[in-house]
Formats: sequence, C-alpha cells, structure tokens
Amino acid sequence: MQLSLQSALSREMNLYRTVTVTSKQGDIDGDGIKDNVFLTANKTPDSPFWRNITLVIQKGRTDQYEHVPMKNNGGYNPTLFLGDFTGNKGDDILVVIDTGGSGGSIYAYVFSYLNGQLMTIFNSDAFNGTYKYAVNYEDQYKAKVNSYYLKERYILDLTYKGKEYLSEIYNKVGVLKAPIDGWVNPLSGLYPVDYNRDGIYELEAYQKIAGRYNADSLGFVQTVLKWNGLEFAPDRKNVAIFGGEI
Repeated sequence: MQLSLQSALSREMNLYRTVTVTSKQGDIDGDGIKDNVFLTANKTPDSPFWRNITLVIQKGRTDQYEHVPMKNNGGYNPTLFLGDFTGNKGDDILVVIDTGGSGGSIYAYVFSYLNGQLMTIFNSDAFNGTYKYAVNYEDQYKAKVNSYYLKERYILDLTYKGKEYLSEIYNKVGVLKAPIDGWVNPLSGLYPVDYNRDGIYELEAYQKIAGRYNADSLGFVQTVLKWNGLEFAPDRKNVAIFGGEI
C-alpha cells in the first residue's frame, strides 16, 4: 500500500514537472558567442495547456542562467523566434503564446539586450491597450472601422458577404434595419518579416474585425511595426477583407 501511494505521488509529480517546451540558439547579448534560449513550462495532464511558461537564457560565455517570467504565462503552443528587430546586431527574442480564446488572441513579447540589460520592448497587453477601434455598420452595405490611435478610417464593402447575410440586416433599399456595432479583437497574430531585406525584422500584427458576433469575421486590421530606437511604431497599416464568389 505504501509503495502504491509513493508510486502515485511520483507519477503526479512527474506530470507536473517543469520541462523544456522549445529551444533556440543565437547571440542574444551581442558578444559574438552563441547563447541557448529556452521556453520552460509545466504541462497540464491530458491537455495541451502549458502553465508557468518562462523564458530561460543560458549565456554562452559564462554558462549562467537567466530566468525571465512573463505576466501572461499560461496558454497553448508557446513558440520562440530569434532575430534582430532593433538593429543592434544581436538576436532579439520573440515569444508567442496562444490564449485559446474564441477570438484566436495571443500573448506576445519581444525581449532585447539594450545597454547591457534584457528589456521587454514589446508586449501584447500594451499593444491592445493602444490600438483600439470602433466598428459601425452603415447604410448601403458598408462597415466603418475607426482607429482611435492613428485617427484613420477604413470603409469595408460588405457585399461579398452575400445576399442572405445582407438581407438579415438591411432592407430592400440598403438601409439598416437596426444599428449594428462590431469590434476589433485583441492581437491574434504577430509575425517577423524582413520587408527591406536588410537583416532587421519588422513585426506584422493582425487583429480580427468582428461583426455581429465573433464568428462573423469582416477581415483583419494589419499593422506593420518598426523599431525606431525607442519603441515599435506603426510603419504602415491596412485592412484586409475576405473575397466572395463571382
């Protein structure tokens, strides 16, 4: 009985142990020596959900470990990307974690060694707090997306949604039967792209535009962010919609 209890406890401890989820190698601190970069976490039994996701850096020169906790440290499919976002000739660290929410949102962080210290230079919470929008349906089969931060407006043509969809919300002359407000979801994709092919990556951010409900997708707001020496600033922005049948 005692052995069985010990065996059960051992199995339970084994299930919840900290493991390495993914790893990369790169010169993080710019000293010319490769460093090891890991994401460690605790696996949830019988689930793809990871808890206590932590960034760990093992310095190549000293073999010392640096543990970097993240505010949002639970989720699915945590991934690492190493590349130069700042132009400082070292590899910066991009971490992306799926939240598992209905809107397909993510947690995302970029870490960089600046002035000898590891700094968080991008986080999804700050991005979501800055890039806010209003979405309003209008007469004649259109939707308006207003960017509060950039003071820009985008007009979406909704005719691609089809007659059945449009007839539910518009009358025969294209006037709304009732006011409808949509919304723009939090960050749902963040991708490193070297647009200028100069070895320095930009960030391409995606936010889903929702109509009457989350599954009623109207398209995506796409924002290209470029490091300006102090922060990631918008380099360009556009709205992409889905195509309809001809």
